[in-house]
Amino acid sequence: MEPVTLSTERLLLRPVGPGDAGAVLAACQDPEIQRWTGVPSPYLPEHARTFAGKIAPAAWASGAEYVFGAFLADPGRRGGAGDLVACLGLRSRGQDTFELGFWAVKEHRGRGHVTEAALALCHWAFEALGAARVEWRAGLGNDASRAVADRCGFVHEGVLRQAIVSGGVRHDAWIASLLPADLDERTPAVGAAL
Repeated sequence: MEPVTLSTERLLLRPVGPGDAGAVLAACQDPEIQRWTGVPSPYLPEHARTFAGKIAPAAWASGAEYVFGAFLADPGRRGGAGDLVACLGLRSRGQDTFELGFWAVKEHRGRGHVTEAALALCHWAFEALGAARVEWRAGLGNDASRAVADRCGFVHEGVLRQAIVSGGVRHDAWIASLLPADLDERTPAVGAAL
């Protein structure tokens, strides 16, 4: 699929690219991102350059994962995007199923940006990718991630034993899913641009 840009009331979601390496590097210095995600620790400049310049674009090209940066909408800036507030991805799990993953920039947490972006990506997955199911997984105890999933309407299905790896260690994970019928009709529409 060709890369797309999505817009919400406050955000611009676009594919992560080489120009985002600095913002990704700064965000991934946060110990909470390193604790709850699979990013390397310590997170070095070469990790950010490889992720933003090679891994994320290659994942888009192959259809394995669609990685978006969520940026504050800023019409006064070139490209209409302000600061990076989150990074989100939809990874193909096969059989019309995608897994939603995300992290938020520390300075922008608690403002509903991740929920807004996650809902936009779920709508896009159902409408543009033909998804029948979007899954969310997070390590037990990652209450901030669970709160986002809850606000998006994900239905909790249980615990997967030793299902995720963080810091080189396997951990139990919550799993929840969202089906097209689960989306609240009051959820705002998402605008797409090329």
